[in-house]
Amino acid sequence: MPRDFTLTQLRHFCAVAQEQSMTVAAAGLNVSQSALSSSIAHLETAMGAALFQRVPRRGVRLTESGLRLLRECLPLLEAADQLPASVRLDDEAPAGRLAVGVYEPVASLRLPGIVAEFSRRHPQVELTVLEGNQEFVRQALLSGGCEVALLYGMGLDAGLRTEVLEELPPHVLVGAGHRLAARAPGPVSLGELAEEPLVLLDLPHTREYLLGLFDAVGVVPRVRHRFSGYETVRSFVALEGYAVLNRRLPHGATHTGGRVVALDIAEDLPPVQVLLARAGGSRPTRRAAAFAEVCRAALPGPGPRV
Repeated sequence: MPRDFTLTQLRHFCAVAQEQSMTVAAAGLNVSQSALSSSIAHLETAMGAALFQRVPRRGVRLTESGLRLLRECLPLLEAADQLPASVRLDDEAPAGRLAVGVYEPVASLRLPGIVAEFSRRHPQVELTVLEGNQEFVRQALLSGGCEVALLYGMGLDAGLRTEVLEELPPHVLVGAGHRLAARAPGPVSLGELAEEPLVLLDLPHTREYLLGLFDAVGVVPRVRHRFSGYETVRSFVALEGYAVLNRRLPHGATHTGGRVVALDIAEDLPPVQVLLARAGGSRPTRRAAAFAEVCRAALPGPGPRV
């Protein structure tokens, strides 16, 4: 026999899932924490399964049952929101809250334009951005903290559905006073730099990708410095050595007042792919589909639709 549950309970559940905190979700919903806990408890009874697991000093996280419910719940609630418009035969625009995860390098260069255009097209959608490293955004996507994400195509789960929005080929970065700077825009061979100090962008998955480029052409780089900050790498390169990067800025200025020059690489090397991703098995809401449409217009690229 079916057990009763309400749309309000489902909304409460989605809020807790996205915030991963009863306290934060209660404040956002403007309800007491005890009322929210009671709502979640009734929903768990109706579903016949625990939906959340408490994490000491960190809040809550979804169980496998909770994650399955979230993937079904988001499009169901959106359909409920759109029901009055459907009855009136209105073509109502997407509305509600959309959480988007974004990997930091993508956020700084591409996100402002995407958000501005999305907000212009869909002013009734409340857009929340979760910015972080690749692993943080991946986990947010898998745990229900965000509905869609912009990531690099590195170290991702097979369970994610992805679409290529852009490809970023690698390039060499040298200081303005470097012996090769006058050859801009290149190309230069990685072999020409084999004896020079490399300033490595040392991030999970990124370091393996970058060092793999050298392996592909049979060059062993002399790594002088390792930094996790993109701008730190650029500032050091302005003084000595070189770096291999994918994100190419439209200017050569560094934060320390130095100048750098970008050079194309002679060898044919694999690019980094910028992906739009969502959890596999989930149905995109109209909000998520609208965000994907804006991303495709801003960063057109190959690949199957998400």
